[in-house]
Amino acid sequence: MATTRRRFLQTTGAVMAAGMWRTSEGAAPPVTAGDQPVTGAKHPIRLGAPVFHAPKDPAELARLHREQGYRAAYCPPVGLQESERLREIREGFQQNDVVIAEVGVWCNLLDADPQKRADHLHRVIEGLAVADEVGARCCVNIAGSFNPTVWFGPHPKNLSDEFFEAAVENARQIIDAVKPKRAKFAYEMMGWSLPDSPDSYLRMLRAVDREAFAVHLDPCNLVNSPARFYNNTDLINECFDKLGPWIVSCHAKDLKWEVEMNVHFVEVTLGEGELDYVTYLQRLATLPADVPLMIEHMKGPAEYEASRNYLFEVARKANVVFEYVQ
Repeated sequence: MATTRRRFLQTTGAVMAAGMWRTSEGAAPPVTAGDQPVTGAKHPIRLGAPVFHAPKDPAELARLHREQGYRAAYCPPVGLQESERLREIREGFQQNDVVIAEVGVWCNLLDADPQKRADHLHRVIEGLAVADEVGARCCVNIAGSFNPTVWFGPHPKNLSDEFFEAAVENARQIIDAVKPKRAKFAYEMMGWSLPDSPDSYLRMLRAVDREAFAVHLDPCNLVNSPARFYNNTDLINECFDKLGPWIVSCHAKDLKWEVEMNVHFVEVTLGEGELDYVTYLQRLATLPADVPLMIEHMKGPAEYEASRNYLFEVARKANVVFEYVQ
């Protein structure tokens, strides 16, 4: 799940100091940051994040992403009826080789109010149409919730066959209404509603049975027990082993265990938690597709910058590189 994207302006000094890039001068380096290449590595990783004080002009916005070291971006605000701006976004980002990773439409597709549920379905249909127009990798939402007060909140029925069937039908309706040529539609996995595991997502992929239905990966959202927290390396590997061919976009954040009288995991700046980013980056670099990694949920510019720099450090250990053009 994503919140409102906080925009920020980052400095470039740490970017250049990191030295973990493919540049526009000369051929691309091998996917390695040391003497030993990653086995099966296919490409550098496109990193993305919001940018602060973003210009309205799409080409300028794309160039600003590149200046900050990013080769992927969240889609800037645009409506489906804004045909000229849709074109400008598509062309501006393509010309600067910055991939639009996702159009996030965050709403409850299983709202108890029938009118709200219909409105939300329409919003996501428009979101997928926008994603297809701008050339985004996907339109993403959670599958929804039966919680009557918190749109993404827990509810016993969120793990039921009723929930599964409703999520499958919604995905089919969204995809069939748009018939996208480029973009995919994806659900973000959650710890308390389906899909809540690689197996449940694989089951949903088969049930939806649409080529345009894909996977959005956020491993932190799947950590809902001490076993998954301690064994998150195995969880990450399971996600890539079972869902790799369908993954189109990924989120980057981190988790730590806040000790109290019950289990309580909290999101933190990358590097302050326990997620195994060495494994995460290595598996991303070996996917057959060029899948962007998007930093999210940071509390401000400093946290985004710290998270970005942490990923640069981890890349050295993981023997992978990030895509970058100076």
